[in-house]
Amino acid sequence: MIALPEIAAARDRISGSVVRTPLVRLHVADAPGEIYLKLENLQPINSFKLRGAANAIMLADPGDRAKGLVTASAGNMAQGVAWMARELGLPATIAVPEHAPEAKLAAIARLGGQVMKVPYDDWWNVILASSIDGVDGLFVHPVQDPAVMAGNGTIGLEILEDLPDPDAVVIPYGGGGLTVGIASAIKALRPSTKIITAEPASAAALVAARAAGHPVDVDYQPSFVDGSGSRRVMDSMWPLVAPLVDDALAIPVAEVAAAVRTLAEHVRVIAEGAGALAPAAALSGRAGSGKIVCVVSGGNIDLPKFTQILSGIPG
Repeated sequence: MIALPEIAAARDRISGSVVRTPLVRLHVADAPGEIYLKLENLQPINSFKLRGAANAIMLADPGDRAKGLVTASAGNMAQGVAWMARELGLPATIAVPEHAPEAKLAAIARLGGQVMKVPYDDWWNVILASSIDGVDGLFVHPVQDPAVMAGNGTIGLEILEDLPDPDAVVIPYGGGGLTVGIASAIKALRPSTKIITAEPASAAALVAARAAGHPVDVDYQPSFVDGSGSRRVMDSMWPLVAPLVDDALAIPVAEVAAAVRTLAEHVRVIAEGAGALAPAAALSGRAGSGKIVCVVSGGNIDLPKFTQILSGIPG
């Protein structure tokens, strides 16, 4: 759990780099409860990842980052690191999995980041090792860095300021850094609020870990929900995540696509796959009733894929 003073300090530290995103109501007929959307897709990089990246980089010793910044990311943390590197006049090198969406890769390139495409297993090993062989620089871990999680936790502070009494907060689960950050803030200030995670059913590692009582390998199937889900919950994250999560949900990819369409039609919001996971969970009723806050984590989706989803074309 990240201490509340660390999250509050992160909020002050990153206030000049990030947007205080709005919390808006999703009005849908026959919705199982009052659904609210925390629109992190409105950040400058269209993803929450800027919060954690900014906090970790600004906390680091200038000497440690002098050789440049390094990370491993499916795209959004890469953009956060590349954004901060550009602001500080530093180079950025990012390892990405081979299936990373072109929209995210193009955004990294526009920000001046150097992309290294690697097979998924090699990319995952970079995350576990916190380094890229042959590449010097400050490695900004996309998940397990406490400073990154503290930056992510600022979302929780904003949620409770705008809606003091949510019954549940639904968070897309990838590596766990977003969940630990937000849940730390929510549980410190309103312990009765449930923390619910959502993963694509094709890569629901946290659901499997909770069922087994420890991290286990799952059959990972890539999908357009590229920013969430994994082969396995990181062993280092399990002790942090397990006590904070009240329920973990596996959402069929088809339902995530339907949620992408719903957000576009009802609130004119562009959400990537991971960003639509929490709304999909809420709309299905799996997250319960009452006041449900859904974290729309990002909006970086390839436009051809977005068009395909809006058209209802499977695939």
